[in-house]
Amino acid sequence: MNKIIKFLKSKTFYIASALLIQLIALFLLVTYFSQRFVGIYYILVLLSWIVSLRVINRESDTSSKMLWILLIMSLPFFGGLVYLLFGERKIPKALMIQDRQAYSDYKFYATRNIELMNESHEDDYVLDKMVSMAWSNGFFPVYKNCKTIYFPSGEEQYKMFIEELVKAKDFIFMEFFIINKGVMWNTILQILLDKASEGVDVRLIYDDAGSITYLDPDYPDWLNARGIKTHLFNPMKPQLAMQMNNRDHRKILVIDGKVAFTGGCNISDEYINTKKRFGYWKDMGIMISGEAVEMFTISFLQIWNYQAETNTPYEEFLLPHKKTKVPYNGYVIPFSDSPTDENDTGKLMHLNMINCAQDYFWITTPYLILDQEMISALTLAISNGVDVRIVVPGIPDKKMVYEVTKANFDILIKKGVKIYEYTPGFIHGKVALADDRSALVGTVNMDFRSYYLHYECGVWVHDVDCIKDIKEDFEEIFKASHLVTLEECMKTNFIVRTYRNVLKVFSPIL
Repeated sequence: MNKIIKFLKSKTFYIASALLIQLIALFLLVTYFSQRFVGIYYILVLLSWIVSLRVINRESDTSSKMLWILLIMSLPFFGGLVYLLFGERKIPKALMIQDRQAYSDYKFYATRNIELMNESHEDDYVLDKMVSMAWSNGFFPVYKNCKTIYFPSGEEQYKMFIEELVKAKDFIFMEFFIINKGVMWNTILQILLDKASEGVDVRLIYDDAGSITYLDPDYPDWLNARGIKTHLFNPMKPQLAMQMNNRDHRKILVIDGKVAFTGGCNISDEYINTKKRFGYWKDMGIMISGEAVEMFTISFLQIWNYQAETNTPYEEFLLPHKKTKVPYNGYVIPFSDSPTDENDTGKLMHLNMINCAQDYFWITTPYLILDQEMISALTLAISNGVDVRIVVPGIPDKKMVYEVTKANFDILIKKGVKIYEYTPGFIHGKVALADDRSALVGTVNMDFRSYYLHYECGVWVHDVDCIKDIKEDFEEIFKASHLVTLEECMKTNFIVRTYRNVLKVFSPIL
């Protein structure tokens, strides 16, 4: 009973109720005027037809187009208006300007790596393709002589979080989708408070939607009063606006410009398994040391400047490039992705890895919602003799999304993809590996939200020392997982199969 009362008093309930009331009011208003004034009805129907043509011809995935056409044609007098409210990418102008400035800054700072970028990669087809794609879709440069450490669990990454945080002397930048009070956050918070009192510049960004059920609305004020400069990303408001779907799904920790972390881990106890949810919670991450850290610093400050409505200069937080290099192996490309443009960098990273793979492409993802372009890329890779494996959770955190994930199983297995279910519990890590040479670790899921709606980030690594650690982790994952067979898929009863197919139509909004 207490949980129900708490929910009824929550910001989540208030916003959801307000949005529902607005949607119902809009529907009733449109219906009323359409019945009273026939001319308005025909104008709205004409609008829906015009909008339908726009949907068909826009650059977007087929699944999203199908969903909108279905909605518009089902409610011809109302669907066009709904699309104009929710269907277009409506990004605040200030954020779009900030993003464009960030890309310009990426390009400016990347010129410090111009010699490396201009090196001939004729003997390395994969590196050449990834460097070209990253530069063309956001001016993300390639770095070398960077130290990389891979974490096969949230527990190991958390341990390194603490070790590096206590060393901070100049600044700490944190950007996370979820922050939830508990052992993990309380420990980190105490370090942040101590560092702030020592004069360290401590800044925190967390997503309002991701943390709305965990933290009080005035929590940023509490943190700011104690020296931790804090901003909520895209605060949830009771308004019918597409931009409420654009969430900051990134996980970034930068310390003194010397080290940067990213991966699947948010700041909540289930990520380090001190709180049990959905069996064993497996997450993965990576730490980068060296010049590549500057891209994470710029990515953080880009969002910070927008939320704070300021223009913090990057230079004071970027370390000078040293002439003497630490001889670490391989190449590193940090990247970020934003819904403010049409680049879809996270998806392109996946596609490029699939298309360049010669021996194998393995990936873990908590959610598997694919469009035809991605399915075709996987199919082509298999036709070329590539071993394609996808690992999904054995125990899901979102039941409806999991049903859509399962709806893809038989299609992919028939094409030759090996699907594994991680039987110990919920695998939340987003890691891809190809040919013992390349890997991607970050926040990008194989789903519509990550590819098109959310702010994401990650790092692509090539011939670095931690590749062997990533492969060892995959091999352990396969041992602990169940290989799904086509026979199992065919045993699914008609009602469940129909339910999954219906959900699949709505997959772009799940």
